[in-house]
Amino acid sequence: MGQIARIPGSSNRTQALLDFYAGLTAEQLAEEATKLENLPMNERMMASFLLFGRWAEVDPTAAMAFSSTMGMAGGFVRPTILQSWASVDPVNAAKYFAANPREFAMMDMMGGGRGPMGGQGASSIIASEWARQDPAAALAWASSLATGKAAAMSAVVGEVAKSDPRKAAEMLGKMDPAERADAYRTVAAQYGALDFSEAQTWIRSLPADEQAAALASAVGGLSNTDPVAAAKQVAAMEAGDAKDRLIADVVEDLARKDPQAAADFIKEQDSEQAQRDSMRQLMPAMVSKNPIAALAFVNSYQPGPVRDSAVRSYVWSNNTGAPADLIKVAESITDNDDRNRTVGVAAMRWMREDPAAAKAYVEASTTLSDEAKKNIVEGGSMWGGGRGRGGRN
Repeated sequence: MGQIARIPGSSNRTQALLDFYAGLTAEQLAEEATKLENLPMNERMMASFLLFGRWAEVDPTAAMAFSSTMGMAGGFVRPTILQSWASVDPVNAAKYFAANPREFAMMDMMGGGRGPMGGQGASSIIASEWARQDPAAALAWASSLATGKAAAMSAVVGEVAKSDPRKAAEMLGKMDPAERADAYRTVAAQYGALDFSEAQTWIRSLPADEQAAALASAVGGLSNTDPVAAAKQVAAMEAGDAKDRLIADVVEDLARKDPQAAADFIKEQDSEQAQRDSMRQLMPAMVSKNPIAALAFVNSYQPGPVRDSAVRSYVWSNNTGAPADLIKVAESITDNDDRNRTVGVAAMRWMREDPAAAKAYVEASTTLSDEAKKNIVEGGSMWGGGRGRGGRN
């Protein structure tokens, strides 16, 4: 491990670590797992992913048992273990899941069936991996579940849709009509990326109350390959939550290619919520390419929630502007909490560059709270935090 840590190049170290773990026995992997706590957090996360992924291929039950001794950290590696296990032996991974449901309860309790690492719920992980090997068997297993059935079946259909959305659309007929909503959107997204015109025809065959959400997903899929075409499709959509959520996704894709076009697209929207949400997707790309144009876009809005969102995203994304100048922009935010946080971020950057000038500003500020002033001057965090075991951040 010491030799690997000294190898130049992050990708080279990752490959060396992968090769190292690949040559270990299950017993040796168990021993290496006890050493993870000694690594800095960024290295520990990568090592954990590789180690537990490999361990699950050779002795998954031992890897699962070890994860139960890790406290909260166990919740972060358990999805990796389950996915790696299911990738080589989905049948026994499914049996373990059925016999030990409490071990995976936290993964399924997170919002939207998402786990601690932002991944799928346990049944969906197994279903996805199984579907890559045998879609029919995976769908049969998913349909037999008492809990998590809809999510698992949707995962199977979604996996098939990646390569064959037409076949996935046919598989929807095997699902309970009341449980098809997520699957409709999943298939529509893949269908939209493959053939948007054909996807539209298919969407018109869906229940009326599912068509708006499915169309939004299809446009989102189109946006991945052709955001300009997707932006044109947005204009023809009916107003509503589905359209509002989609706009931010299209902005993100469009901003990678043409930030100014993405900015113009935001201006065309009637929904204030959609405009506010889109600033987080626009500003990083726009500030990176042309910070002057980005600030001009911010200032094209009148004071209020939309401009507040634009200012906040502008300041947080701007790593090249002078902190003193960013503070002046941040101070124009009308929402008190947003203003305090954003001014605080810029002030903490200023403290690293010119402590004396930054300290003078902070101490004279009428915007920052006394606690925020103290944290900035002393080099603390605006949001608390602390140190882990062994003094690691």
